[in-house]
Formats: sequence, C-alpha cells, structure tokens
Amino acid sequence: MNFNLTQIPERDIKPRERGITMVMDKGLSVEEAKNFMSVSYPHVDMVKLGFGTAYVTPNLKEKLAIYRSYDIPVYFGGTLFEAFLVRNQFDDYINVCKEFGVSYMEVSDGSITIPHAEKCGYIEKLTKHGIVLSEVGSKDAAHIIPPYKWIELMRAELEAGSTYVIAEAREAGNVGIYRGTGEVREGLVQEILTQIPAGKILWEAPQKSQQLYFLELIGCNVNLGNIAPNEVIPLETMRIGLRGDTFELYLNKEMV
Repeated sequence: MNFNLTQIPERDIKPRERGITMVMDKGLSVEEAKNFMSVSYPHVDMVKLGFGTAYVTPNLKEKLAIYRSYDIPVYFGGTLFEAFLVRNQFDDYINVCKEFGVSYMEVSDGSITIPHAEKCGYIEKLTKHGIVLSEVGSKDAAHIIPPYKWIELMRAELEAGSTYVIAEAREAGNVGIYRGTGEVREGLVQEILTQIPAGKILWEAPQKSQQLYFLELIGCNVNLGNIAPNEVIPLETMRIGLRGDTFELYLNKEMV
C-alpha cells in the first residue's frame, strides 16, 4: 500500500483462495483493459467475459494476453457455455477454451434446462482441462429455488469437481439470491452458509448494498463477483474499512 495505517484488516494475498474479486468485463476494448489493469490488477483475482461477449469482441486474443500478462485468470461467461451446449457443441467449447488459452471454465444452467446429474457430468469432464466454477440459480426471477435445494445443488457440484460454486444474481443483481429489488434474501444466504463453506462460494454482488451485506456477514475476505471494472478500487476500500459504509468495522471500540 502507499502508506501505513493501523487497524486495517488482513487481506489474503494473491494468489488467494478466498477474498476473491471477480470482475465482469462486458466488452472492454484492448486499451480499456490495459488501463483497467494498470490501476486495479492488485485487487482483481479473475475476470469473466460476460455472457456471450467473447463471441463478438474484436481482438480477443490480444485482450486475453493483457490479462495474462498480469497473471489474471479469464473465463467465458456461463451463457456462452450454454450456447455451445444447446447446439450440441460441447467438444467445440473445450477446443475454443484451448485455442484461446482459457483454463478457467464456468458451467451454468441459468438459460437452459440441464438435468443436474448431467450438469455434474460436464463439471467432471471439464476438470480434466482446467479450473471449473459452476453457477447455481436461475436467471428467471419467477423460478424460486428453496434453500434446501440450493444446498443440495451446491454440494453436488463441489463434489463433482467445482472449485467454487457461484450464487446466481445476473449482472444487475436482481434474481437468485436477491429479490427483484436487489434486496438480499437473507434467510436463504444464512441457511446456505450452515452447510456450504463460505470460502467455496462466489457471491455475485454487483450492487454496493449487496457487497456491504456480505462484508458485514462474512468479513473482508468474502468472495464477491460480477464487479464492474470501475468498482474494483471502491470495493477494495470497502473491504478494509476505508469507505464510509465500513469505516467503523475494524476500529478499536474505544476509538469509535
């Protein structure tokens, strides 16, 4: 850091297994990716090329090379995985990942229906080619999954080989673990945490209020995803008590 401050919580150092910040790149240019990395790379743990943007992004290999030069893993959005799968192109998906040097892969079923045993089979197959993250939850706001089912699905996908399970929220943070208003379904989250280790869950939390909820609940080393590139630095300050929302979290009580 640039200078010394006491009473700053200890962040796990990179490469870290918890306290992960996953950023959603929805179409940054090569130059924008360079600028983004120049200031934010110490605080970014992985980058997701959101939904199907990798298919239409120009100079994709050049942009991937920029992230790679900073040792930042990149993966394609789960929607792209589903797009390959629904077209019976699973092997093509693997080949595309190899061609572009992408060794992190997301398995999701938010847009199409996949029998869960079959989904776990894809997870098992992809673990032979790299790190797998699997997403639990539907993009359909009307499809409410009960807490016991979230736990059952997450447990099975971790057992199948997922390194992390992603709690679905979409890019807007208004489905899955959130209500349509963006409010956290607190009972759901707390019940999940009784059975699934916090360090194995990547919570999609694009909104500041959602990030704050998980920081207060789990701590500065909670895994958070779907963070906008321009929100990485603000999030890091919130993680360590250098933003008004968390200013008092880590101070000695007598100083507050």
